[in-house]
Amino acid sequence: MDKIELNKIVPHVFSVKENLDSEVWNNEIGLEKGRSYLIEAASGTGKSSLCSFIYGYRKDYEGKISFDDADIKSFTNAGWTEIRQKHIGIMFQELRLFPELTAGENVIIKNNLTGFRSMEQIKSWFSMLGIEGKWNEPVGKMSFGQQQRVAFIRMLCQPSDFLLMDEPVSHLDDANGKVMGDILAKEIKDRGVGVIVTSIGRRLNMDYDTEIKL
Repeated sequence: MDKIELNKIVPHVFSVKENLDSEVWNNEIGLEKGRSYLIEAASGTGKSSLCSFIYGYRKDYEGKISFDDADIKSFTNAGWTEIRQKHIGIMFQELRLFPELTAGENVIIKNNLTGFRSMEQIKSWFSMLGIEGKWNEPVGKMSFGQQQRVAFIRMLCQPSDFLLMDEPVSHLDDANGKVMGDILAKEIKDRGVGVIVTSIGRRLNMDYDTEIKL
């Protein structure tokens, strides 16, 4: 998948609003593989809704979202399964980790399904992000910032053309945020992925190709 296009989309909940002051809603936006995008938003402007629309979890919007010119509302369940297995990796704002499993298990359970990364690479990311000592600790006993780093590594174990991250550094210090940004920059360079990051204030530290106001 090479491009995602947003054509005049508006959440149903905003459809009665006039003069939406947004570079996304009711506009035309193209997101390309191999480029990085920051979508900045105020709370309550539909940031997480946008992520759910792109990932196919919700369809309560007007307008059209296309993947390589195909309207995503036309996709079957099997089609969405393939998209999520091969083309889009996501880091949810609420993370959706398994609290009873260890940090390592949360990542390995994903990588066992995909076979996408080596154990050496996974352990290297744990070390780079300062959580190598948390490998055997249940996620439910970790801080939210530590959990964010686990969820980030898990996302990288999914084959993808685009990586979609909803407020990925809300609980991270600047040093770990920079490491995360450096890892993503390498993924863009090495694999040509597209990176889409949302923020309501604390932004992931990257040199973005495009910054968009929601």
